[in-house]
Amino acid sequence: MKQTELEGASDIPESTSNPSSVQVPSSGKIRTVAPAQEITGAPTTPISGPTATPPVPPNRDPDLGVGQPEQSSFVFALGRVEPRFPTLAAEKEFAQAIGQADTAGLPDRQAFQSVLAERRNRYLVRQLCWVLTIEGLDTYILVPREPGDFESLVEAVRPAPQPADVDVVIGVRGPIAPPQLCNGLTVPIVAFDQIYSFDTHALIRGIPRPEQMAAEQFEPAAEELFYRIMQIADNAGATDEHRALNYLAVRHPAIYATTADRFAQNNSLASVDVRPSRLSGVRRIVDVVLSYRNRQTDVVEKYFVRVDVTEEFPFLVTKMSPYYDR
Repeated sequence: MKQTELEGASDIPESTSNPSSVQVPSSGKIRTVAPAQEITGAPTTPISGPTATPPVPPNRDPDLGVGQPEQSSFVFALGRVEPRFPTLAAEKEFAQAIGQADTAGLPDRQAFQSVLAERRNRYLVRQLCWVLTIEGLDTYILVPREPGDFESLVEAVRPAPQPADVDVVIGVRGPIAPPQLCNGLTVPIVAFDQIYSFDTHALIRGIPRPEQMAAEQFEPAAEELFYRIMQIADNAGATDEHRALNYLAVRHPAIYATTADRFAQNNSLASVDVRPSRLSGVRRIVDVVLSYRNRQTDVVEKYFVRVDVTEEFPFLVTKMSPYYDR
């Protein structure tokens, strides 16, 4: 499992079918403001089949492997990566490989993961269909931008998955997958540039907390905020608003420290608003505003951060500061 780096610390479209899955056991109000906007001219990797050679469009250099499709959008999504068998032949081939492996005494999930992890079975990794599920719904089919990125997919398959496991996928959303790509699953394809995985509890424990605040007070507040961001309706990580929220959830510890401090002052988290910043011009910048309501006086305090979402990788523009309505 890769360790998440926190900035400043040391720095859903719905599935229309149910493809056959790998038969191994797994184990307040939040709103966004402003309509979603799509970014055009971003690279993607078209795929015509699970193992087919991607066609090279006329506006792409085949040596670079980077295209410029007519329409696409960036994705910064939080979910779970799951392998699926796209065809019966792929399932039977994997069954043959696992039958020849030394998996005695291993549970099904561990046996599955151990076979995928072996270098000689890397061809099986390429045969599988890789799906990102968000809140239990099949949301994207994942394809690597280059062959070496298959390693990230293998690392996302945990031997003993837990409910708190989260996978972060950063990439470019392309067209809807053809039915033959993943056994009839027709959801958008995402050509990813980065995948990293973590356990939510480990993430929370790794967030620097204020010196005057006990861990017993800080960690529950941080965990509540994280899960409320994840449970925003239709957060597929493809709009400017959702990409900014997901980026802050995994890379900006100040939102957790501020929330814990407000809880300690007898406030509740009233809402999280995302709106276009007045600083937007050539760059696409959004303000993420967290509102806290005092439980006794009903007075509302607001704090905000600015996030630049112009390109594939969001980044912080201003740190957490008090927010005043204009």
